[in-house]
Amino acid sequence: MRIYTAIIERCPDTRLYVGHVPGLSGAHSQGETLEELNANLREVIELLLEDGEPVLNEVVPEGDEEPQRQPRSNSTITTIPRMPHPE
Repeated sequence: MRIYTAIIERCPDTRLYVGHVPGLSGAHSQGETLEELNANLREVIELLLEDGEPVLNEVVPEGDEEPQRQPRSNSTITTIPRMPHPE
């Protein structure tokens, strides 16, 4: 199994949590709570994995020359809330 890291933001208009898994095409969802979003993302990833292990897109953060590879391990969703931008 693999570990997938989700990037999560809260929409100020809808107050919903919105998340996506960088590098995993189609892995995005939303929820009213972090728990609901986590469950929704798990379901999306399970559906994506039904057809076999997907080819992950390489994620290259700004300023990095080498792509970050997704870690290989037991499948877990890690939620990382994004800090609000200073006004």
